[in-house]
Amino acid sequence: MADFLDGAVALVTGASSGIGEATAKALAARGAAVALVARRKERLVKLAAEIEAKGGRALIIPADIGIQAESISTVAQTADEFGRLDILINNAGLMLLSNIEHADTTEWDRMIDVNLKGLLYMSHAALPYLLKAAKDSPRKVADIVNVSSVAGRRARIGAGVYNATKFGVVAFTESLRQEVTAKHVRVSVVEPGVVRTELAGHMSEQNRAATMRPFEGVTQLESEDIAEIIEFIVTRHWRSALNEVLVRPTEQSF
Repeated sequence: MADFLDGAVALVTGASSGIGEATAKALAARGAAVALVARRKERLVKLAAEIEAKGGRALIIPADIGIQAESISTVAQTADEFGRLDILINNAGLMLLSNIEHADTTEWDRMIDVNLKGLLYMSHAALPYLLKAAKDSPRKVADIVNVSSVAGRRARIGAGVYNATKFGVVAFTESLRQEVTAKHVRVSVVEPGVVRTELAGHMSEQNRAATMRPFEGVTQLESEDIAEIIEFIVTRHWRSALNEVLVRPTEQSF
């Protein structure tokens, strides 16, 4: 089973750190060629070198997926380089939390652009390739995995717009799943609780402290925990589709 994804091509957004980086490594280890997409090129270069040192194949694509033209180009570059696209991991995201009343609305725009519009643009651009892959792949299936959050199921104060983007991801995932599942494109959503990544570092120190306070004493998940779940989703037999996975740290009660 070590080479279950041999011959498959995966594209991972937000691959420069955290869940995206861990997922790219996991899929490459299972035999997939991996397109690494993020804005921080230097991080992608380092990750690609690690993957290639272990015998994998990696393509570096610095891009801002919140810009539709760059999403389209990202998918096209992947298909041009590797000849196909079998798996799309929509992982890129921002978490800029604050109360709505005094919010900096430019932060709302940034979250909507990356968390929601970028995911929509990438999915739309990738679908023709995924539908084709589902027909001609030995796996008999193609996959989209969208990374949402517990925040896509439960709204709380100080996270209204972030909640809105993640609730949107869950709704979009289910609608698209219904549209393409009979064509053997599986569409799944993973909803992590608190994970030890750079995500909280996007906020001001004050907002970060307020956000993380409820998690004091909770042993956070690691990026590899979520990558393992994503790997599990895309390596199931074609007849089995995991539509939704909610995963919290054992000690997280909300």
